[in-house]
Amino acid sequence: MIAVARALRPSVLFVTDLAYEARGRRYCDEDIFLTSRLRETFDVALCHPRDAAALLDGFDAVVVRNSGPVLHYQEEYDAFRARARETGTRVYNSLDGRGDMAGKQYLVDLSRAGFPVIPTVDRAADLGLLPRSAGYVVKPKLGADSVGLRFTEEPELPGDADGTLLAQPRIDFRYEVSFYFVDHDFQYALHAPHTDRRWVLEPYAASPGDLDFARRFVEWNPLSHGIQRVDACRTPEGDLLLVELEDLNPYLSLDRVPEEVRDAFVTRMSASLTTLLA
Repeated sequence: MIAVARALRPSVLFVTDLAYEARGRRYCDEDIFLTSRLRETFDVALCHPRDAAALLDGFDAVVVRNSGPVLHYQEEYDAFRARARETGTRVYNSLDGRGDMAGKQYLVDLSRAGFPVIPTVDRAADLGLLPRSAGYVVKPKLGADSVGLRFTEEPELPGDADGTLLAQPRIDFRYEVSFYFVDHDFQYALHAPHTDRRWVLEPYAASPGDLDFARRFVEWNPLSHGIQRVDACRTPEGDLLLVELEDLNPYLSLDRVPEEVRDAFVTRMSASLTTLLA
């Protein structure tokens, strides 16, 4: 009887790279915890992102979690997305996001549209639109974890970059803060009070204005199902500016929140997955 009951449980392929080494974070610990809890509701198997396309046919859904920067396995990731769309496999996060999942073009688009983001351009002809700053950042649109990032004294973009690079002013900020959502539901917020230690995070009591800021980007993103992390910086004037909208495989820093918050997050994630599979 028990065997029959287990056979009726939804099966989930959990995509993660347990060996990936991230600065200041242990991806593997977070995904070991998440899978241990998701097994209470689903039958779960883990695989490396390079193997996902070949294995997804045998599962009801695929959950993409701490799989590392896609640029390290771009060909396999593209094959996974193509195969998932071909077979109609349910993917979590869903493949319709337009934040980091689609590269960082959204920073240019949001900047042009007047959203509260760090000013961003991707063409040499637009460098004059950037505010004067003590320094600038140049980074690839398909970058992650600071791969390819460099600092310059003056705003610059190579004329032959063909829109593959972004330029931004270096922002003087008081601290960084991240807001975590499952689907469109806010879960918790964390901030880095020390500007030189991005991943030394502490719980943050988000104000109504903070949540209005974060929800503006979550609502802008057409992501159907999944987890989003809205990263922002607080300027000396007290404003928030978007740094990143992570909607592919956002690290959750679950080790930095109280147990009851962690439990509530897993419960909400499980409910979201159940809805996706309904």
